Parts: sequence; structure tokens; C-alpha cells
Amino acid sequence: MMRKLHKSMVALFAAASLALSACAGGTAPSTDSATTPEDMTLTVWTWDPAFNIYAMQEAEKVYQEKHPNFKLNIVDTPWDDLQAKLITLAQSGQTDQLPDIFLMQNYAFQKNAINYPELFSDLTDSKINFADFPKSVVDYSTVDGKNLGLPFDSGTAILALRTDVLKEAGFTVEDFTNITWKEFIAKGKVVKEKTGRPMLSSLAGQSDLTKMMIQSAGASLFNEKGEPTIADNEVLLKAALTYKELVDSGVLIEVNSWDEFISSFVNDQVTGVLQGAWISGSIQTAENQSGKWAVTSIPALDDVKDATHYSANGGSSWVVSSNAKKELATDFLKSTFGESTKFYDTILPKSGAIANYIPAGSSPVYNEPQEFYGGQAIYADIVKYGQNVPSDNTGVYYYEGLSAVSAALTKIVKGADPKEALKEAQQTVEFEMK
Repeated sequence: MMRKLHKSMVALFAAASLALSACAGGTAPSTDSATTPEDMTLTVWTWDPAFNIYAMQEAEKVYQEKHPNFKLNIVDTPWDDLQAKLITLAQSGQTDQLPDIFLMQNYAFQKNAINYPELFSDLTDSKINFADFPKSVVDYSTVDGKNLGLPFDSGTAILALRTDVLKEAGFTVEDFTNITWKEFIAKGKVVKEKTGRPMLSSLAGQSDLTKMMIQSAGASLFNEKGEPTIADNEVLLKAALTYKELVDSGVLIEVNSWDEFISSFVNDQVTGVLQGAWISGSIQTAENQSGKWAVTSIPALDDVKDATHYSANGGSSWVVSSNAKKELATDFLKSTFGESTKFYDTILPKSGAIANYIPAGSSPVYNEPQEFYGGQAIYADIVKYGQNVPSDNTGVYYYEGLSAVSAALTKIVKGADPKEALKEAQQTVEFEMK
């Protein structure tokens, strides 16, 4: 799960400094009960013990029901370390040191798959039904028509709001459902006037919100060829101007750190939060606010032809490496993350790991009313939102594009000419691409 999007890419580790022991390899074995325990062991690299690692541990239990000799060797590997190891192994030709399975942030998938295709196994002809996942999410791990990853956690965007604050201002959450950003700002001004609270907060100098705005309208920072489309991007310009209006109106406040961002909505400073669905875990840390929150879809950009109320931020996908026991690793992922509603029902309550797996949204667990959210079955709602999210072209230089747009937004908020700022951002990315 990706809780902070804008991590800088760490410097490459020297191959000699990597401790890459206990990595699996070899020929794919049969998965019947006659195989030895050694043959049924897979090594996994992932991060976050309470989320991704917990999910893998539960998936192991599900698979062991039919394959009692199966075992996972899960290596806790922070994302920055995992990324550095992958690059080092690819550049040194030591792909035999790869684990069987590793987790990949969705926004980094295209970058890695295009630059280092030798790290990935092709899952296109596996029996995984990729139609059971939102197309926008599957597209992150699809390169040249080949499926190279299995979607895991959801980055579907939500607008979470304090219903008690809205009521004080004379509104309900329905008044903020299926509206445009102009309507949101107008109503947000009323909320601030009557309650003293802005509607939202955002990290200063970061482009999360603007990125979600443009994706909601089917636009991207790059085209299908991986070329930057930052300058002369009318949807991006509209999003940047909307962000500036949010700040200028006082409906949105900018904060300086991730901790301040979390604090702003759990400590009664703002009325709500717009972020990937994984933010729900942070919202629910404010136990004294149970029953006072609700979730809805996000506002749509005004006067944009393809504008929708759906977007995403974050998420990740599992990869079967080129060094894997491919048959076993693929069958394990298919049988758990790829088709088991029982598995998703198990991990949801404890970890808040919301599925991209569409059939999970129909399960009783996903449709269970959530007391914290006033009895709303938010998890089923989020799965439905995810099916409507437009695809986003990321390409190799996506993080560089986000960074350049973030710098442009800072200038625009301070009064710089928006078109000129975006033109400079385009030039920055083009320079880095050279």
C-alpha cells in the first residue's frame, strides 16, 4: 500500500552491498500434494507488516488449505530498498537473485517494466481473469499488450466528509455528491463561514489533488508514447486553476508535512479529506469521531467533456519474477488475490486492505454497514467507484512529471502565469528525459 506518493528515487545500491540471500529460483514445479515442502516454498519481497505482509500471510493460509506443504518466505523490504535492489539486479544481470514474487507500486510499474523487462514473467496466458479488476488498474501493469502484474490494493479516490460539520452548515453528504468543483467551492465557502472550518487540506508543493483531478477527466501527464503532455494540456490547466481557486477561497488549506496533513482531519481542523481509499485507515484513528464520517465520490472538473467523479491515487500490484517457480507462484496468486472473496473478506477488517477485485464488492463483508461511517457500507461503494476510474498513462518518467507539476503548482498558487509555469514544467521533464 502506498501511503505517501512522492518518495524520491533512492541512489542505486552497489551489487556487492546487497544482502540477497534466501531468494528462490529454479524450474516451476507441479503444485500437487506429491511435491516436496522445499518445492512448495516461494520467496516474497514486500513492505508494511500491518498491510501487505499481513495480506500475504493470510493468503498463505488460504492456499495451504488445498496445498498443506506450501510455504512463503516473506522478506520485509521497504519500497525504496526494493526498487534499488531490482535496478541493481537488472543492471548487473543477476536476475537469478530475484524472489519469486515482489510488490510494485503502480506508478512505478511502467518505468520498471519498460526499462527492465527481464525482471518480469508474462502472466497474459495464465488463467487469471484480469476482467475481474478495473481496467484502469490493470493498465498500470500492462506493457505492449502483456499482463505483467496482478492488482492488489485499491488507490480509488474518495471524498470523506464530517457529517456533523456539514449539518451545522445546513448540508448533508448528498449535497456534495455528484457535484462539480465550482459547486464544491461555493458550498465550501458556506461551510467555512458557518463553522470556521475549511473543507480540505493538501500538502504544499505536492500535486496529488491536481493529479486526481486530471485523471478523473481521462487526461494524463504523458501520452501513450510516453511523451510529456504538460504544456498545452487544457485539462491540466483547468485543474491547476481549480486548485488555485481552492487555496485562494480558503476552502482548502495547505500544510507542510504528511503528519500535518493527517492531523488536519483527525484533529478537527478541516471538514474532510480527498485522497486514495487507503486514507480511511488514518481517518479511523480518530476513534472519538466514530459515526460522524461519510464517503462519497469526488467532484468533477467543470466544462471538461470527459469529466467524471472517479479517480485514483496510489495502489500496487504483485509481480511474478522471471526467476520464479512460475507455475506455483502464478497459481498461488490466482487462487488468492485473483479469485478468493474469502481471502479479501479476511484481510479487510484488520488491515483495511480494500480490494481491486470487483467480485469482492458483492460479498457480505464488503456490504456490512460501518459504524465509523454512520452505517454506510463504504467498502462496497469504493469497489463500485473503482470500476469507473479512467486510465492514466504513466510511462517511464511519471515521477519526474509529478515533481515538475508540483513545482509549477507552487508558482501558480503564488501568482505566476499558469500557462508559462506548465510550459516550464514540460521543459524540465523533457530535459530530464534526455
